[in-house]
Amino acid sequence: MTTKAPGKHHRKGITLLELTEMFPDENSARVWFEAQVWTGQRCCGHCGSTNTAEATHKTMPYRCRDCRKYFSVKTGTALAASNVPLRKWVFAIYLELTNLKGVSSMKLHRDLGVTQKTAWFMLHRIRESWAECEAGPFTGPVEADETYVGGKAKNMHASQRAKLTGRGGADKTAVVGVKDRDSGKVTARVVASTDAGTLVPFVEGATMPDALVFTDGATAYSGLARDHETVAHSVGEYVRGQAHTNGIESFWAMLKRGYQGVYHNLSPKHLHRYVNEYAGRHNFREMDTIDQMRATVRGLIGQRVRYCDLVAAGPAGTVSEPW
Repeated sequence: MTTKAPGKHHRKGITLLELTEMFPDENSARVWFEAQVWTGQRCCGHCGSTNTAEATHKTMPYRCRDCRKYFSVKTGTALAASNVPLRKWVFAIYLELTNLKGVSSMKLHRDLGVTQKTAWFMLHRIRESWAECEAGPFTGPVEADETYVGGKAKNMHASQRAKLTGRGGADKTAVVGVKDRDSGKVTARVVASTDAGTLVPFVEGATMPDALVFTDGATAYSGLARDHETVAHSVGEYVRGQAHTNGIESFWAMLKRGYQGVYHNLSPKHLHRYVNEYAGRHNFREMDTIDQMRATVRGLIGQRVRYCDLVAAGPAGTVSEPW
């Protein structure tokens, strides 16, 4: 960027005008994607062979001499079988990365000139880049906390509100997370419950044995085999010296701002994808924008997500709609 601004102004960003100049046509986008996926040597997305040649196929520009299949740079990645031009994929990745709270499928469909369902599918494919990128184990000190994601009863229709049971996080989905104070990185995961049998293994798996862990006063954390300090939120204590969970709670705040202000609804079936998205985007926020884009494309290699699986019946027979 040419001027300083609040926040991460030390990062080198890319303006929309610069992005348009970098990728003026489909060929420039193809060359860039190939440089990220193949890192200098073209290889077959089916079998991994480098014994390949250019082809005259309408949609698959290369052919493998070993497995005798045609392929493109999309083959073997989460973009496989996509008819969306690579140039539009470049802009979709850019928009998803540079909007800190995420970008909705409705906005992406308007910005790229694709259908809303296509935009929804594109965003879920991009999220596959962060499907296996949990950070850690952290050396500490770390902050651990859990949150609940779901609609507020007061905003529901009376017929929906009548179905709610229990208190607190009842009928919401639990997410647990750990933030490392040294690196600033986060690892987070959707969990079925917030009991000791779930939270303790997660926190211990995300931290080194000698890490200092800060949590609130939830009894589920009492069995941690780590140096452990707590703050008692229940009596209004939020900071005591170095003991607090403000960092991980700030991450939850960003996730929930995206939920309330951008997506408006995060189904339990796909919530883990959004959690991965926010953690992944958070963990490389110090990188220049072009490096973030490169890392995202490399994360798509070996991933696969199909539209039929995304909209298939989920828990309790629920069906995911593309919005």
